[in-house]
Formats: sequence, structure tokens, C-alpha cells
Amino acid sequence: MKYIEGKDRRQSSLFPISLEDAIDNENTVRAVDTFVNGLDMEKLGFKVHFPENGRPAYRPATLLKLYIYGYMNKLRSSRQLEKECRRNIEVMWLLEGLAPDHNTISNFRKDNPRAIKRVFRATVEIARNFGLIGATLIAGDSTKLRAQNSKKNNYNQKKIDRHIAYIDKKLEEYQGQLEKGDGDKESIKDDIDRHGKRREGYRKLERELRESGQEQISTSDPESRHMIVRNNITEVAYNLQATVDSEHCIPIDYRLTGDNDTKAMGNMLRRAKTILRTDRFTALYDKGYHTGSEFKIADDLGIDTLVAVPGIGRASQAPDPAYNAERFAYDREEDTYTCPQGHVLKSNGSRYKGRNYYFKQYRTNACKGCPVRELCTTAKQNGKIVQRSEFKEHTDGNARRVAQNQNLYRKRQAIVEHPFGTIKRQWGFDHVMTKRTKARASADVGLIFIAYNLRRILNLIGNQPILPAYLTLTAILGNLTKGLARFRTKCRPKIITAHFGPPTGKRIIFDYI
Repeated sequence: MKYIEGKDRRQSSLFPISLEDAIDNENTVRAVDTFVNGLDMEKLGFKVHFPENGRPAYRPATLLKLYIYGYMNKLRSSRQLEKECRRNIEVMWLLEGLAPDHNTISNFRKDNPRAIKRVFRATVEIARNFGLIGATLIAGDSTKLRAQNSKKNNYNQKKIDRHIAYIDKKLEEYQGQLEKGDGDKESIKDDIDRHGKRREGYRKLERELRESGQEQISTSDPESRHMIVRNNITEVAYNLQATVDSEHCIPIDYRLTGDNDTKAMGNMLRRAKTILRTDRFTALYDKGYHTGSEFKIADDLGIDTLVAVPGIGRASQAPDPAYNAERFAYDREEDTYTCPQGHVLKSNGSRYKGRNYYFKQYRTNACKGCPVRELCTTAKQNGKIVQRSEFKEHTDGNARRVAQNQNLYRKRQAIVEHPFGTIKRQWGFDHVMTKRTKARASADVGLIFIAYNLRRILNLIGNQPILPAYLTLTAILGNLTKGLARFRTKCRPKIITAHFGPPTGKRIIFDYI
């Protein structure tokens, strides 16, 4: 039977193939090379000046190329990237034969979180320049990324107390055995010393927890937090907040936090307004972002938000839903509420402090003789009390917009879950690679989003065989870097080539966060 036969490995070639010839013109590694070559690494914040003495350093552009290529091909480990430098022909071409060791590779990611964030901004500007950013509708959401910290190495006061109580109980047992003369005394004393050291360790954790002012502390990754991932499943993780443009589901902003979504929307909108350079867009969020103070920030910024309205808690519901507080009509001029029975509820003018806001209380003496009191409230003495938050007007405005734009709000999940699904399910990036600080974890996330945006842009360009051929540097940079040299880019499917013209030959600068 005939088979396709390979070449003899020992056979010499008269015309050896160069690395340049081995890499196809349509290969995305060329796009990575062009993209990084077009960045001004010093202005981005990368360290480019090193002492003359000692071994020469690698150029930051070289290590950035390696990382972007690795993340685009599901490789994040510094040791895996080190191996690829010696066996992957595309990496050999990209790095021009250089092979940095894993410590050098790892330190680059660890030391440059802010610069990596600026590189991500560069991908957003390129997408905007290609017309891939609509800037009219955005969606925000969060997802949990597991930290390099097990649940066993995360402690709160309750957990510490439980461990100390267990140790105290064991120490009492050992002391009792010593008094009775049971067992090997030397062995019992060793156990007492061992448990005493463990007890002191937990006391040290207790002091650190008290000094931090936080509710929990993690020992391997101190800034990670134990949080609910979904339903009743918990992990020690980071909360990744992301804002995605609806035109082609391209992320325009991200931030890694250890907090929940409650107070996140305002800052996300501020950054989105700065990035898009407009406030004429609508922002979609789920009910986890429904906070009165955040709606006030959105209204002050002039941005329309559509945030799902959470259901009424059981404790706040009336026995008959027809008498829930939202059924009471508010008179803005008189500052009163009117119940479905026509009784007027008034405030005494006092403001009370809630958890994160102030509110007024409204009540009426008519409750005492009201025939439907049992349907309206379960209070036995004071009758019905209606609370009005200082942010009530802002939350009511959101509720009206949601009611009027149900079809628009339904797009939220399809927009913002697109990058999350690709990153976590398709690429398997459901955890952060780094530990010790949130800044290092943010660098890891930044490289993920750089790889996602570049992959997304190249896929979209590849679907359009005819594109505008020339892009100027000032068009890419907008108002950020006026007066720089012109930058022209010729585009073909799956490849971007850059040409720097005279006289200055300056490179692209993205110098903002």
C-alpha cells in the first residue's frame, strides 16, 4: 500500500528556508508584530532604559509580543512561553530567535500592570478607528476569576474563632492527660507545643484582620476575597468589571476588584465617557448594579441607564400586593404620599440614615381605623410606614426607562456575555495566573483583553475583503496626541502592515488610562 513519505531528516538542502519564508503572509503573528512595533513603549510606561553595566536586557517590545502571542494561543504560563521560544517557529520569527527565561518573562507581566492597561486602550482606539465601536449602546457586567488562594487560606473572624476554640479544647484534653499521667508525656508535650504554635498563628491572623479593617483576609493572595460565584457556590476570587460596546461586542474598559457590583456602575460610566469621548450613549446593567447613589452619578454625567429593577423583598411586601409602597402616589409639591384608600401620609421632616443613604418616613393616623389595615400592613402599633430614599427620583427614572425599552434591555446579556463566554469557556481563562497583589492580577486580565480585542478585530477585518486602505496616526489617537507624525496602515484580511513616513518616524502613543 502506498503512503505519503516524509523527507530524510539528515538530507541537506541546497536552498535552506528562512524564518521569513516559513511564516505565511496571512499569519496573525505578523499582525502582533506590527501592532507592537507601532507602540511607543516608553510613553506607555514600560521601562526602556537600563544600566550599561551587566548583561543587556530584553526590549520590552520583545516580551510584550511574546505575551500577546501566547494569550492569543491560550498560553499564559511563563514556563510554557519559555518552551515555545525554543520549539515554536512562529515565536522564533516573532522574537527574532531570542529565548528569554521564565523569570524574565514572569517579571515583565508582574512589573507592568499600568503599561499593559495602556496597551489595552490602544486596541480600543484601533477598533474605534476601524469603525468597530458604535459608542451608542454599551453593557456592563462582572464575572468572577478564581485567585491563586484556596478557601482554606481565607479567614474571617468567625473562622478564626472556630479554629482557636478547637485548639483550646485539644489543649485542655492534653493537660488532663498530663495530670492523670496517661500516655507518653514527651509526646503529649510535643502536641501541646505544636497546638500552641498554631494558636499563636491564628492570633496573628486575627491581629492582621483587625488592623486591615476588612471582613476577611487571604494568606496567599492578600487582595483576593471569598465571594459567591453562582448560586451557593463560593470561591476565593477577584471580581472583574467590564464594559462592552454593542456594535461588535468589543470590550472598551475593565477593572479588577475585590468588591461586589453595588457601587461599581458610577465609576464604570465615568471611564466609559472618557474613553468614548461622548455621553450620548445608553448603558445596560443587571439588577446587581441597582443602587440609588450610582443612578445619581449617571444622571449627573448625562448618561441614560437601563438597570433591571430587583423584586421587592418579602419583609417589605404588604399582605396584599395591591397595597405595596409603590402603589402609593407621591405628591412632589406637598411632599406627601396618598394610599389606595385616599389617606394622606406625611413626613415629620426628619432624615434618617440608612446603610448608604438618607431617607424620610411617611405615616398617617388614619391607619388606626382603616378597614383594610390587615391587607396593608402587619404592624400592630404604628401602622403603615413608607420610606423614601434621597435617590428615589433617580431610581424611578431608571424604572420608567426600563419599562419603555424592554426590547433594548434584552440585548444586555448577548452583548456583555460574549467576551466572558469566549474568555472563560472557549479559552479556559477562568482564573488569574498571578498572586500577591491585585495589580499583578490586573496585568494578567489586561493581557487577556488585549488578546481578545486583537483577535476580534482581525476576525472582523477578515470578514471584509474591501476596507479603507489608509488610516492616519491622528485619526487613531484622536485628541490625545495631536501634532504627531502621520501613520498609515494598509489592511488585508488577517494582516496589518504599518509604514512610518519621514521626517520623524514617530510611533503610536497611547498615554492615558
